[in-house]
Amino acid sequence: MSKIWSKKPMSAYENDIKNNQMKKVLGKWSLTAIGIGAIIGGGIFVLTGTGAYYHAGPALALSFVIAGIACIFAALCYSEFSSILPVEGSAYAYAYGTIGEIFAWIIGWGLILEYAMGSMTVAVSWSGYFNKLLKMFGLHLPAYLTSDPASYTGEGFAINLPAFLIVIFVTSLLIRGTKEAAKANNLIVMMKVAAVIFVIVAGLFFIHTEYWDPFIPPAAMVREGDTMKEAYGIQGIISGAAAIFFAYVGFDAVSTQAGEAINPKKDVPFAIITSLLVCTLLYILVSLVLTGMMHYSDFDPYGKYPDAIKAPVAYAFEIAGQSWASYIITIAATVGLISVLMVMMMGQSRIFLGMSKDGLIPKMFSELNTKTKTPSKNIMLLGGVIATVAALTPISKLADMCSFGTLFAFTMVCIAVWVLRVKSPNLERTFKVPALPVIASCGILINTYLMYKLSDDAKLMSLIWLGIGLVIYFLYSRKHSRLQKGDYESETLKMEQDPLDFKHKI
Repeated sequence: MSKIWSKKPMSAYENDIKNNQMKKVLGKWSLTAIGIGAIIGGGIFVLTGTGAYYHAGPALALSFVIAGIACIFAALCYSEFSSILPVEGSAYAYAYGTIGEIFAWIIGWGLILEYAMGSMTVAVSWSGYFNKLLKMFGLHLPAYLTSDPASYTGEGFAINLPAFLIVIFVTSLLIRGTKEAAKANNLIVMMKVAAVIFVIVAGLFFIHTEYWDPFIPPAAMVREGDTMKEAYGIQGIISGAAAIFFAYVGFDAVSTQAGEAINPKKDVPFAIITSLLVCTLLYILVSLVLTGMMHYSDFDPYGKYPDAIKAPVAYAFEIAGQSWASYIITIAATVGLISVLMVMMMGQSRIFLGMSKDGLIPKMFSELNTKTKTPSKNIMLLGGVIATVAALTPISKLADMCSFGTLFAFTMVCIAVWVLRVKSPNLERTFKVPALPVIASCGILINTYLMYKLSDDAKLMSLIWLGIGLVIYFLYSRKHSRLQKGDYESETLKMEQDPLDFKHKI
């Protein structure tokens, strides 16, 4: 059992970097666009509605501040790790070389939860905006084709068909290659940022300051499905920060692309921090404008605007009598959410790739397409699972479980970077976290507390997920681990004896 704490040797990471077969096509700004592409999406276009109604009211802006601060601590730790180990796998890879295999497996399994649930949430969000866009042009899909079975109030079977189809479409894009996907993402990101700035500037003319009074509404009970939950007040601000946290997953996605970055040691830390700072500011401004344009209580899915919670920004302008603006926002959100889904699925596939290379999951997940140099089998399987679950599951459950996976991974990274600084202080670091004990401690405490503030259902389902992961590890992963088999030690010895022959065989 002591072997489950074995660490992947740094020489093995060096081999991974030297023999990486993936195309290095991502520069500093492409990586930054990947971060912004993932962060600007569900958080602005969808979760502003659920966050305002179910959690914080106008004080949702403070929820974004708290979530942003928590992210900054984790982002700094991610940046130091990415400057040491510029490989795909994100927090999983970082933990494997610092704390041990079992710890890395738990983080990797949590990242699967983070990215898979994030992708599903965005797919459902996209469906809401797509449906809204169709209605603007007089087209109406039947409710049983745009609702998951749990939310459908009619009789018979229901499926969220648009959510299913968009995942299949994005899967086909990703299979074509990283360079092509990055080009599409860059274009969509420029359009999204322009749309967000438009929302902020145009929305200023339709703000009703009385909607901000009180800025922090008193605690109250609101209906969510068949149950009542407590909202608003200080606790609502904190629970809101926890619930919207999945919107910040984008900077984590940057680190998963290190294997395809041209200069990962410098560009990945830059992209992580830049994308986070830009998007946090935009989130705060949009949440203030939105809750000033439309009273937070009007996002009630059982009230007079039942669809507002699915497409809050577009509905806010529509209710303000600015239908033309609603058209622009709906189109931008519909197209923009595609890049969020694209980045999340890309990040998920690279985490699978890293885990598969280490033998912890089947080899097929690390097999690259000979032409595009992408893990196409990996992406196709992932796309099929995400499409199916997104078509059948309510958005609120997905978002909370994704937040748990994100917060868990961030907490583990803050611990692991501290451990590595103590155990291996002489490793080359092109970026170092200032005042690491303070930053890491704050990151651990805040992220753990936000995890605690998630809904009980989300925590229970997430813990069950982690439990399933441990079962899989002991039944499969430990037996097939290349580290446990001694593959890395034998490879390192072989490289030292005959480096040219070793490189040829690799």
